Amino acid sequence: MIGMAKPFVGEEEIAAVVEVMRSGMLATGPVVTQFEKAFNDYIGAQHGVANVNGTTALHVALLGLGIKEGDKVLTTPFTFIASSNSILFNRAIPVFIDIDPKTYVIDPDKLEAYLEKHYDSSMKAILVVHLFGLACDMPRIMKIAERYNLRVIEDCAQSHGAEIDGRRAGSFGDAASFSFYPTKNMMTGEGGITLFRNGDEAALGRKYVNHGRVDQYLHDVLGYNYRMTSICAAIGLEQLKRLDGFNSRRRANAAIYNESFASLDAIDTPFVPAGYTHVYHQYTISLKQGDRNDLQKYLADKKIGSAVVYPFSMNEQPFYKGVCEYDDVSIAEATSRRVLSLPVHPMLTPDEVQTVASAVTSYFA
Repeated sequence: MIGMAKPFVGEEEIAAVVEVMRSGMLATGPVVTQFEKAFNDYIGAQHGVANVNGTTALHVALLGLGIKEGDKVLTTPFTFIASSNSILFNRAIPVFIDIDPKTYVIDPDKLEAYLEKHYDSSMKAILVVHLFGLACDMPRIMKIAERYNLRVIEDCAQSHGAEIDGRRAGSFGDAASFSFYPTKNMMTGEGGITLFRNGDEAALGRKYVNHGRVDQYLHDVLGYNYRMTSICAAIGLEQLKRLDGFNSRRRANAAIYNESFASLDAIDTPFVPAGYTHVYHQYTISLKQGDRNDLQKYLADKKIGSAVVYPFSMNEQPFYKGVCEYDDVSIAEATSRRVLSLPVHPMLTPDEVQTVASAVTSYFA
């Protein structure tokens, strides 16, 4: 089976973990600090706070920026549920803004139009999601945020190394979060990191990660046990060295698909605006013709994996009724019915990439 993901663990990662285990310092320690600095420097941010996964990283970002009960956070409905759940963790209110039909990320025009029509003082932040490996239009979004005095959080769980004109996703907003789950562009086994622009907010975020601790037994905020282990950080340091190579292979695989599918009128391939560097966490096509379920079955019969990411919009989640706000998110809803992601990970062989490309082409032929 040609799978959707295949995490790579090399001898360097194994040796780094063994070194930590022999040191006896398995929980948070100097290796975590080293990873925080290395990843922070790679992105070009100011302050990094490592924690246990991408969801906690989002939660810590919102906590560090002071998002509280009743605050409204504008975000996308076309994403994994963790993005908007993190808003609910703070008893805040997700406000869903529709997506751009070409990029699948939050549409700045619709964001601006919603604010012009509905803005009130309860709106505190914009949480953008850089989806499938493509960054949102951050220069435009930052201008909108400045006009309305809104904080900006970047959910970068799928965009490690994505760029806009050479500047990396995660370096634009007031805070950013990354996931290091095994299927991501780089991994730590399980882990996350929150990046902050402001040092005081980063210090507050670090408190929340460690039980709200001021001293060993003194706590001045309600915190959590979100600490990253040294074992995870050791894996992350080695994976970070590989990240650019991993992303290059993802782009090379995507380029083969783009060339193979160029003549297919039945699908749209991923759109990349000028000046943007896509890192293809997912290679997602959108069907203009044909039946998605039928295509998935056709691929599965040929032992090719695929995934629907995501099958419906967040406003359609049963427990979101009555806890979120939105006007029109019809593009997100329609897009969720048409998209299909194909294997693009860096462990694919050239023959496997060609097999996937040929199968999709033959289906529509």
